[in-house]
Amino acid sequence: MQQARHFNELKKTVKSLIDALGLGAREHVALVGGGGKTTLMFALAEELRLKGTRVIASTTTKVRHREALQYEKVLLVEDDADWRNKAREGLSQERTVFVGGSLLDSGKVAGISASLADAVFHDSKVHYLVVEADGSAGHPLKAPGEHEPVLPSSVTMVVAVMGLEAMGARLDEATAFRVEQVRKVTGLEPGSILAPKALARIFLHPSGLFKGTPDVARRVVFLNKGDLIEEKTKAEELADIVLADPMKKIDRVILGSVKRGVYQIKI
Repeated sequence: MQQARHFNELKKTVKSLIDALGLGAREHVALVGGGGKTTLMFALAEELRLKGTRVIASTTTKVRHREALQYEKVLLVEDDADWRNKAREGLSQERTVFVGGSLLDSGKVAGISASLADAVFHDSKVHYLVVEADGSAGHPLKAPGEHEPVLPSSVTMVVAVMGLEAMGARLDEATAFRVEQVRKVTGLEPGSILAPKALARIFLHPSGLFKGTPDVARRVVFLNKGDLIEEKTKAEELADIVLADPMKKIDRVILGSVKRGVYQIKI
């Protein structure tokens, strides 16, 4: 009977990001990696808003201004001395607020500091804070740079995202952001095929996507864009390798597609 229950857990499929991530009543979620972080952040914030909770989205790096404008209210702390009161007002009315640093000449919004993110989360008006904690320049795969990710100390969950279109592709600049960093973590040479065993190191290596994660934070692997691959067994193999790690640091693996809104949970 125990084996049957475990198998059911492995195959649980849901249509809610809240359920897929296993979110509690109050969480500080940091998103790292590539393959759709920004889309995931907005989808999660919107789902939480529709549940009636108060959500602040932000970044400790940079996001495009047009992406920030997807949210009900956008506040820039360096341009508005009264942003805290306006954020509370926005949470009461619109329920989702994006908080950034300033608008840059590049058309991007600068992030807030990790310490300010901590202060935002400690505000009792905030139920959920969701932050992008690194950048990937639109690539499905990345490994952290020297100063990445920028994780606030109060994060309760770190979600490491990878786009499944990287599976079976070659390690090159079209697939990976910071190819050299990916090479160091995976042990692959540029041009090599990205197979499950090597990709698992992106999540399990000390210099991989969970680098700097606080010990108390739960670690979730999110394999996104499942609609773009035909060999589903390779994605399953990657999930199994990650979960079989003797250190048992990964809380769960999610295989799915934010675009389609369907998620399979493996724990």
